[in-house]
Amino acid sequence: MQPINTLHDFFVRSGAMVRLYHLGRRVAPCEMSTLAAFESGQLAWPAPWQGQARLGLVFRLGDIRDPLIWLLALPLDEQGLLVPAPRDAFLQRLLETLGRSVASIGREDGEAVDNLMKDNPLGFTPSLPFQALLHARASHDFGMVASQHLEPVEAYLSGQQKIDWQALGLQGLADFVVRMGDDDQALLTTRLSALPGEVLISLCYCLEHVAISPILARALRDRGEAAARGGDIEVFSACLRAVAGADSDVVGAWYDELLADADACGPDMLAAMAGRGWHHLEDAERLPRFLVRLAGCENADFINVARDLALVPRLRLPVLMTLREAAPESPIGRRLAALNR
Repeated sequence: MQPINTLHDFFVRSGAMVRLYHLGRRVAPCEMSTLAAFESGQLAWPAPWQGQARLGLVFRLGDIRDPLIWLLALPLDEQGLLVPAPRDAFLQRLLETLGRSVASIGREDGEAVDNLMKDNPLGFTPSLPFQALLHARASHDFGMVASQHLEPVEAYLSGQQKIDWQALGLQGLADFVVRMGDDDQALLTTRLSALPGEVLISLCYCLEHVAISPILARALRDRGEAAARGGDIEVFSACLRAVAGADSDVVGAWYDELLADADACGPDMLAAMAGRGWHHLEDAERLPRFLVRLAGCENADFINVARDLALVPRLRLPVLMTLREAAPESPIGRRLAALNR
């Protein structure tokens, strides 16, 4: 029998029904082939976050009815490749816990596998929106019903029933955005301007993880710009994060307008672009402009944000070239000079 050397090996050999999710920059499905190529050293992690590949593994194993969840943060090297030793230690602990062939796992072993996450150095606790989105996506992907919180959210957002918005749960909003269709997005577009700020912010924390239509993205932009004019930076930042799942034609145009105004480029805005809209920075003019604004913002963590963007495979070379070619007297040059002192 061939040894189990990777997480991918374990799940293939165990016969588990498994779904893999990115949990770094956003909650999004991930192919098992991506994990296999990453673990074999053939692929840099496509969505790194703070030097880690953050994964949600949701799976049914043996006779267990309810899916188990592993939350793993695998460390990356400077090129975004796996640092294998921590993963190997986790696998060793896993195989020692099972004590026999993974092909014969039953209920007791499944519980032991679940308990592996206790005191696990690779384990982490995502933010509440990430937890809600993971639960919503996994429930949908495993063919399970949504949470009980979805129905009041649907009633509230449709305007068919008057509900105290304070009673709406984050899980219900997450279930709504994961399952919404074109009609839901069109309806949400008409309701967006009337939503209380607190509801809108929670909704945006969910929308930032899914693809949205251009018309909904424009409505979010309108609401965000109105909030900015009124000094509500929290609503503005939430709307900016929420549009990240729209086409670059829509989002890129907004980014370009914002980056053209030095006074508008505060740390929250720049963090929203880098953290949720990083794929819209893949532009020959927009990325250097973003890095210049990031370097010129005193309250922004220029080095860490730039380093994290450089770990994204498609951004690595253009980020490094922009840093290397920066004039010494430019905002980027001054930041780099301060780092070297």
